[in-house]
Amino acid sequence: MNPKNVSLDPLELERYDRQLRIPGWGVEGQKKLKKAKVIVAGAGGLGCPASLYLAATGVGHLTIIDKETVELSNLNRQVLHWQPDVGKYKADSVATKLQSLNPKIEVEAVKAEITEKSVRNLIKGADIVVDGMDNFTTRFILNFGCVKEKIPFVHAGIYGLDGQMTTIIPKKGPCLQCIFPEKPPELKKFPVAGVTPATLAILEALETIKLIIGLGQPLVGRMLLFDGEALTFSIMEVRRDPNCPVCGKS
Repeated sequence: MNPKNVSLDPLELERYDRQLRIPGWGVEGQKKLKKAKVIVAGAGGLGCPASLYLAATGVGHLTIIDKETVELSNLNRQVLHWQPDVGKYKADSVATKLQSLNPKIEVEAVKAEITEKSVRNLIKGADIVVDGMDNFTTRFILNFGCVKEKIPFVHAGIYGLDGQMTTIIPKKGPCLQCIFPEKPPELKKFPVAGVTPATLAILEALETIKLIIGLGQPLVGRMLLFDGEALTFSIMEVRRDPNCPVCGKS
């Protein structure tokens, strides 16, 4: 992301002062963030915290995609939806909060379903797609779209007090289909404490920021595993499948 022709005004320099002091970040890194276009797919337990911190950090163009409306049972974990938001579209609820938090960025709410037919049009032009979904059916669709559009895809998933995360950069490491050749079994309503998706979502936001600025080492070819009961993190190596139907032969 070339920050050429992007500038920061005095209020932005003040807003982002503390992060500008991080080695390797600085004004040039902040300009890259301002120029970046990030899609958060899903405005739920993962999407809410991830989008909150991306907005606070100054990602210039955020698109929130979610077709659902807020339910009371969402409020234990989907922290950008509040009691008065029950019944509203999740994408609108999140976009309103993010725009209020940071008027210096652009936030778009897209109330659409991510399908095999719509995915490439929905994500086209994005620099990064962040996984805020709650099912592998849609994750696989996003993975396919990101591979075909050559867009990095930051994946996370959770169950109860456990979670996992990896970063997919097409042609530079395994895609989600390589890692999960068969769709994992899923429950329509699975157990979840709000702190679990929040933990993984913050790491998704960090990884997205790193990718945009060019900081550190991305989680490509590695799966981070979180065990909330033991409060441990571990790393598992994952490999690209040369025969993967999504990324192996294209």
